[in-house]
Amino acid sequence: MTAAATAAVDRVPTRFLRTVRHPAAGAVRDAVAFDDVYDAASSLAEVYREIVERLTAAAHEHGEVLYAVPGSPLVAERTVELLRADGRVEVDVVPGLSFLDLAWARLGVDPVAASVRVVDGQRFAVEAAGQRGPLLVAQCDSVAVLSGVKLAFDDDPPPTVVVLQRLGLPDESVREVDWADLDRPGAVEPDHLTSLWIPVVAAPVATELVRFAELVRELREKCPWDREQTHQSLTRHLLEETYETLEAIEGLPASYGHLEEELGDVLFQVVFHATLAAEEGQFTLADVARTIHDKLVGRHPHVFGTVEAETADAVMTNWEQIKKAEKGRDSIMEGIPGDLPSLLYAHKVQRKAASVGFDWPDVGGAYPKVAEELAELQADPSADELGDLLFAVVNVARHLKLDPEAALRGATAKFRDRFTAVESRAAERGIDMATADLATLDGLWDEVKRTVL
Repeated sequence: MTAAATAAVDRVPTRFLRTVRHPAAGAVRDAVAFDDVYDAASSLAEVYREIVERLTAAAHEHGEVLYAVPGSPLVAERTVELLRADGRVEVDVVPGLSFLDLAWARLGVDPVAASVRVVDGQRFAVEAAGQRGPLLVAQCDSVAVLSGVKLAFDDDPPPTVVVLQRLGLPDESVREVDWADLDRPGAVEPDHLTSLWIPVVAAPVATELVRFAELVRELREKCPWDREQTHQSLTRHLLEETYETLEAIEGLPASYGHLEEELGDVLFQVVFHATLAAEEGQFTLADVARTIHDKLVGRHPHVFGTVEAETADAVMTNWEQIKKAEKGRDSIMEGIPGDLPSLLYAHKVQRKAASVGFDWPDVGGAYPKVAEELAELQADPSADELGDLLFAVVNVARHLKLDPEAALRGATAKFRDRFTAVESRAAERGIDMATADLATLDGLWDEVKRTVL
């Protein structure tokens, strides 16, 4: 402590400490600490606001109060920022020794020569936006903060990061940790005296994605509806958002604005499920991104390896064989979800069989099968024969590289729109749809087909 800081402690009898959970707290005797605020509040923002309110009230009551914080009051001290901006009180800042001085000494870095940017881990997404390093990230007091830092990089993260903990104390720790392990259980036990040194950042921080992940965490803390949700309760919403996204895709190119919105809704569901898993200590959004990244690299040896694949069909054949080996399955049919929509289920089964050569060479072999199955259905109008006919139609769609689900949905939507137009024209002409003869309705339908796309 500086002489000025010691003199201030001795002179002002009404004293407050931000926390006693720091070795320097012992230097401020007979002080009221705000650790109860930390324990009771649901977020750090709430902690800071409550501390400012209590200090402001005490200053008005006593005329002058002392507020002691660990290290320097001007380095990573959000409560001091808020107090200095608060017009209800006058603030006199007494400088102190910052943890930064110890960090530069342990790292052997001149922060001016290296153009180091110091950022707050709690506000990393905003403060580190667009920065390429080097970065010293302070206040990394939880696994959630570490995970947020990891998530903030679009690609090419640094291979390792230096974790600095409890600098200047007997159990001080300065060690290098693999980037991939930063937020994994047991790799780092973060506390309020933990910082990260990231010497080089290859890509700017993905600010919007990190801000969004933080928003979902805040909703879980503060919104009664979000707090009640589970993986199971969200399944309906995930399905609904997926179908709304499909509807937006069907409207392209006119519906790009709609598609952007619906993709955001799907992203919310993905981040929500990852947030729930992180709360249970299972995995984080960063783990989800890393897993799919690594899986796609492994499934594309023709891009990232030496395997040759000149056509999309060859790519799918490689994909299915790699997947079978990865999962240790006896059959490529294993792992197909049985509760898929029926057309999609049939398409996926056929595609799996085709990946090992069990297929017509082209659509010319699939067309006669449709005629054959139609004749069998006419002879035996049963569910089995109807299923065979639909299966054959899906086979044709696959050979034509058309999505049967999308095709049927589009045809249904077209019928719906035309039928709505028929209803409208019938009403204009005073025709009762329920009692009109078939010839009249056919005439209206043909008229609509000629004029309605």
